[in-house]
Amino acid sequence: MAHEGEVERVKYTPHTPTDRQRILDAIGVKQFEDLVKGIPSQIPKAQLELPLGLTEPEVMRRVEALAKKNLTTQTHACFMGAGAYEHWIPSVVRYLSSRGEFLTAYTPYQAEASQGSLQALYEFQTLWCELTGMEVANASLYDGATALAEAALLALRETERSKLVVAGAVHPESIEVLRTYLAHTKVEIITSGLEAGVASLKDAKAFVDEKTAAVIVQQPNFLGALEPVEALGKLAKSKGALYIVAVEPVSLGVLKPPGVYGADIVVAEGQSLGLELNYGGPYLGLFACKSQFLRKIPGRISGMTVDTQGRRGFTLTLQTREQHIRRSKATSNICTNETMCALTALFYLGALGKGGFQDLAVQNTAKAHYLYQELLKVPGFKPLFEAPFFNEFALKTPIPVADLNEKLLSKGFLGGVDLGVFQKEWSEGWLLCATETKSKESIDAFVETVGEVTQG
Repeated sequence: MAHEGEVERVKYTPHTPTDRQRILDAIGVKQFEDLVKGIPSQIPKAQLELPLGLTEPEVMRRVEALAKKNLTTQTHACFMGAGAYEHWIPSVVRYLSSRGEFLTAYTPYQAEASQGSLQALYEFQTLWCELTGMEVANASLYDGATALAEAALLALRETERSKLVVAGAVHPESIEVLRTYLAHTKVEIITSGLEAGVASLKDAKAFVDEKTAAVIVQQPNFLGALEPVEALGKLAKSKGALYIVAVEPVSLGVLKPPGVYGADIVVAEGQSLGLELNYGGPYLGLFACKSQFLRKIPGRISGMTVDTQGRRGFTLTLQTREQHIRRSKATSNICTNETMCALTALFYLGALGKGGFQDLAVQNTAKAHYLYQELLKVPGFKPLFEAPFFNEFALKTPIPVADLNEKLLSKGFLGGVDLGVFQKEWSEGWLLCATETKSKESIDAFVETVGEVTQG
């Protein structure tokens, strides 16, 4: 031990081979490679082989050259959607969301030190309520799929029933998350069939009964089609079930808000509200509902109040800090909150304003329909389903979708999603999307290239 006034120096000794083996023995493996054997062999090993003694500019040039090997929406025109969408993000959104007071802020448990963050979250909740026509919203969840599962859990608790009816083409990955949440329960999950790309009302009427806790629908659905949401809502109400609607946020600029047609809970993936594609995340789970479920909402809620001097203030409300570790008594056991992503969505909506948001939705609708009409002029392309759509639609292709996408990739285009990956009956399906980022010239170039590679 060092004496007063002296500095104790501790010599660092790296792990020896014996130390490493002792650690491996303790966790029950023979070698390090055993820990990563689950990684598919076709995924290349991450190795950055740089010679010693390079200067900083030399390192940067080599790293930038490696980065250019990635195919992105900057290197290729993208016509993919299926839950993750390319939108233009105003520079002011990136600037505000990168400010230090937001980036470095911890969970705002101490309201007196977190008024800025709490007010921003309150404004975020308010805007999401206005968009959906609902009465209350939380300060975000992990992502859209888990938000849907949390809504189902709320419905099961509220109704004390044991059946969920998933109407139409809800995103297959969201359904998988829902099944994972309920894998060890006795809850029955039934998915209705499709008619013309949307939920079969005949199936829904046969499945929805007094045991049904909730009817779940996606609007627009995974195939881009617009569901008969009003009829499904009335059916759910007639049997005392809750009505859960998963929406694509930008579509609310032109479609009726779910609160108008009777939704009890509205959820969404908020990626399209100012978040980059980011190779799949982090994204943003949105959740809003009727006020009668206020104390059963999962996640945090920022509320507005007054202090002892009557001044306006904001605070986390209605949930104790420890509620997420109360096991079966908790509204949710997922503690992850996407505050930074939620604030980015707030800045995005604020930058666009009401008129800008409506114009955004109109542009998405118009450009997707133009792409649809032009592709149908190419020999061999037909609609997979006949149904109205927002900014996404499915076509049948004259050649296998995988081959088509590979040929388009070599021409500088990221083609649509191969629906056969999700369901065998959609094996001919090609899911395409066009947002405001696509000009008429880029759409025409894409259609022309599609014609060349399918007819050649």
